[in-house]
Amino acid sequence: MKVLEKQADEFVCDAPNAQVDGEKGLALVKYLILGILFGIVFVKAEIISWFRIQEMFRLTSFHMYGVIGSAIVTGIISIQLIKRLGIKSMAGEKINIPTKEFRKGQIFGGLIFGLGWALTGACPGPLFAQIGSGFTVIIVTLLAAVAGTWTYGRFANKLPN
Repeated sequence: MKVLEKQADEFVCDAPNAQVDGEKGLALVKYLILGILFGIVFVKAEIISWFRIQEMFRLTSFHMYGVIGSAIVTGIISIQLIKRLGIKSMAGEKINIPTKEFRKGQIFGGLIFGLGWALTGACPGPLFAQIGSGFTVIIVTLLAAVAGTWTYGRFANKLPN
């Protein structure tokens, strides 16, 4: 996969983490502030609550489905705005969103992800907010998520498509 290509003296970023111009020092503070705000929203919306997640998997509450549904709608609108208006990244680079292809491994991955989410009451998004809120037992879940990510990265080329 070609990550960067030069087009008419303008760099095009094909991956969200493939910035041409690296950021260091105080330039990274904006991401820290954004992460803290994101964590506060997670806490206030109660989406880091193990009980809310269990309600979702037991089909006894609409709360989490509403949050997830609104996130999907926001994502769809955001991607369409980026594509149609040519919005650039914070570093001023053009954003290129490649077409995704479906692979049957995504079904197995989704099932494993959902099972882990149901068992632990945490998905990768709220892990740090849960830890920051004092639920330190979630560090075990964080370590398991890191181990799972490493395992997938190590064996991805041997897994079925």
